[in-house]
Amino acid sequence: MRTRIQLVALAAGAAVVASGLALGAAGQQAGTAAARPAISRTADGKPDLSGIWAVMNTANWNILPHAASADGPGGRGVVVGDELPYVPSALAKQRENYRTRTTADTDMRCLLPGVPRVMYEPYPFEIFQTPGVVRMAFEYVHATRNIYMNSPHPKGPIEWWMGDSRGSWQGDTLVVDAMHFSDDTWFDRAGNYHSTDMHVVERYTLLDRDHLQYEATIEDPKVFSRPWTMQMVLYRHVEQHFQLLEYDCIAFPDEAAGNLAPPTPGPQ
Repeated sequence: MRTRIQLVALAAGAAVVASGLALGAAGQQAGTAAARPAISRTADGKPDLSGIWAVMNTANWNILPHAASADGPGGRGVVVGDELPYVPSALAKQRENYRTRTTADTDMRCLLPGVPRVMYEPYPFEIFQTPGVVRMAFEYVHATRNIYMNSPHPKGPIEWWMGDSRGSWQGDTLVVDAMHFSDDTWFDRAGNYHSTDMHVVERYTLLDRDHLQYEATIEDPKVFSRPWTMQMVLYRHVEQHFQLLEYDCIAFPDEAAGNLAPPTPGPQ
């Protein structure tokens, strides 16, 4: 009889402990959820991505880890795994791109940077969000993107500098499928590049009101042996009266040739 009573008491004690642990875990989760800032939402309940954003990294110079040099500041890189899986036949072109980077890169020629590079140019950009289309206006060379929601890509082949972007919501994440690219753009000033077969899937997730997680997965079987992903955080500008400004890009060859020098005064 005594043994039976002891077993019942032990079982009851274990139940109390388990209940306490469960309540403690639930309380911890509730506290974490309460501490996490609520994200802004639009009238239709979607996360509100509208506002002016910018990166705080050096991916435009090199998406891989790199030291500071005459080309630009150092950085830790944004590629998951810190490696680009080039197929052997693509490496020679990457090396040639690097050798001619000061004149061949689209940045140096003031041309559209393409996707995903436009997202991490070191200049701010603004997002305008509606249920049917998410529009992006970039300070850099007046570039724009239209992400059409819940609609199919046009039939190709088409080669556009900024590609064609189609979006949909997966929970609170905006997923953008981008394709139909020209092969004139690069990923960075280090000459990392892609072909016209590039396919990009972007994911935009608000971490809180002022921090936006950006992820882009790249597929391009002509250049890379497997898909690879880059990740970074976009930061909202919260300064009062902050706005995009005019950016008149000047091509490096013009600067190097002295075409920007002020005119020499003529005879008086």
